[in-house]
Amino acid sequence: MELVNVWDYEAAAAERLEPGAYGYFAGGAGDEITLRANVDAFRRWQLRPRVLVDVTSASTATTVLGIDVALPVLVAPVAYQRVVHPDGEVAMARAAAAAGTIMCLSTLATATLEDVAATGVNRWFQLYVFRDRGLVRELVARAQATGFRALVLTVDTPVLGRRERDLRTGFTVPADLPVPALGRGGVTPADALALMSPSISWRDLEELAATSRLPVVVKGVVGGDDARLACEHGAAAIVVSNHGGRQLDGVAATIDALPEVVDAVGGRIEVLLDGGVRRGTDVVKALALGARAVLVGRAPLWGLAVAGEDGARRVLELLRAELELALQLVGCPRASELSTAHVQRGG
Repeated sequence: MELVNVWDYEAAAAERLEPGAYGYFAGGAGDEITLRANVDAFRRWQLRPRVLVDVTSASTATTVLGIDVALPVLVAPVAYQRVVHPDGEVAMARAAAAAGTIMCLSTLATATLEDVAATGVNRWFQLYVFRDRGLVRELVARAQATGFRALVLTVDTPVLGRRERDLRTGFTVPADLPVPALGRGGVTPADALALMSPSISWRDLEELAATSRLPVVVKGVVGGDDARLACEHGAAAIVVSNHGGRQLDGVAATIDALPEVVDAVGGRIEVLLDGGVRRGTDVVKALALGARAVLVGRAPLWGLAVAGEDGARRVLELLRAELELALQLVGCPRASELSTAHVQRGG
């Protein structure tokens, strides 16, 4: 049977993966209220089509932090991708390169920065703050040396959320899948988590922005107050994110949080969004509400689980095709020109 959308790929991935592994990537924190809300909230926002517009062709191209991308759908950082496919992050990078977009490599990846860089993909490096600030500096230097073009500082994980699916299945990331970015020759997943610092503060952002040659993207902001502080402390961009519902349950859906963040930023820096994006129409809604682009994590991961690089690429192609169609039907042939005139809050 042909897989025709992201939901089909998730269902196929669920059949292929061991239940614990599927639950690890699909699940969220607590009662998974925020996990579900991220998806459901998109349905409360309605598109407002404009008619009698020449939509002979549609362009999904834009720029993100000055980088030209063919698709305003970036690949979000997802840890331990070799759990779902032996080619892991390298296959994902190749898929992102084929789609003409950016891949964000997780600190907790199961591939090296150098291996991902060798694919030629436009790439950002996702960074946690560790207890050993020297380790942070080493990672930044390594990202710079291997051609990564931005740092994505994840700020919503000072401690790990309680993910009850994993408690029920007993799933843990296999110890024989080391995290090669950390330690000499890599450390185990459990050891990597123990290195994270709960004392992350605005000073860390300020220092990183001041000392790195790379722009710093702050990922994990859901409110206007923190968005303003991010601007003041040197962020080049913000990702409106609740960690895919995997950290604090009960947080607002990201599409609902987006307008407040966009308003607080006031055009000073770029705003992106992740969480709940499953359709091209979701991308249209996010861009219309002020996001420069969106990030997707689970969607291409399901493609990777089903068919490796080809599967991840196919999911990105599906999202591109859906986005192109939505642009034509909403009467805005260029994704970069979407505005609040194209969206409204529904009932």
